[in-house]
Amino acid sequence: MRIAIVPARGGSKRIKNKNIVDFLGKPLIAYALEAIRESCLFDKIHVSTDSQEIKIIVEQLGYKVDFMRSDNLADDHTGLLPVLQWVHKKYEEEGINFDDICCIMPTAPLLKSSDLINGFNLYQKYNKKNPLLVVAPFPVPVEWAFYRDNNTILTPRDSKALIIRSQDIKPTYYEAGPFSIFHSSHLKSNNLFDDYNLISLLINKSSAVDIDDPEDLEFAKTLYLGGLALRKFSKF
Repeated sequence: MRIAIVPARGGSKRIKNKNIVDFLGKPLIAYALEAIRESCLFDKIHVSTDSQEIKIIVEQLGYKVDFMRSDNLADDHTGLLPVLQWVHKKYEEEGINFDDICCIMPTAPLLKSSDLINGFNLYQKYNKKNPLLVVAPFPVPVEWAFYRDNNTILTPRDSKALIIRSQDIKPTYYEAGPFSIFHSSHLKSNNLFDDYNLISLLINKSSAVDIDDPEDLEFAKTLYLGGLALRKFSKF
């Protein structure tokens, strides 16, 4: 059996009520939930939240919240893995066992059901032995990075690398964040990066938006509307 877990705690700081903030007329979380439902991949969709307000909105959208998240897993310091482990264990205690666990971020309005399907196809290609992350290419070589201090002074991360041409530098990728896929056995590890070889689903830069602040939110709206326009005109 497969479960989609959407981690949506209520304590966002930089964007108040980020997970349910208005995004072009709908709560932000609605877009990820729609992509999950449209994929037809999952036996259960569970929104993991400590917020009654989020619970009410999610259930108004048609998704039942079976149980609330424990308060000790809803602070600013708790990572995603402990949340996934806890949710999986809660269902096990109710006699429901999930083999495949997909963690899908509530702040992923650009996520498409086809992305989830492609991710699961790749995960199954490797016989479910490897966790899957979604990645996007860095827009410029990471070797060209600078540190910037409070006086605006820049310090190269690697001054020798600044003179290397981009075509001579090996491409690098970052976790884009919309979703990840695990087998239940992976959740027994507390250090996935050391214990397993991670496989990756590559998405394009225009789909890789991590919404952390108001600027990110407005940028995501621009990309979403641009995608709608592109699909509309491609029909002609």
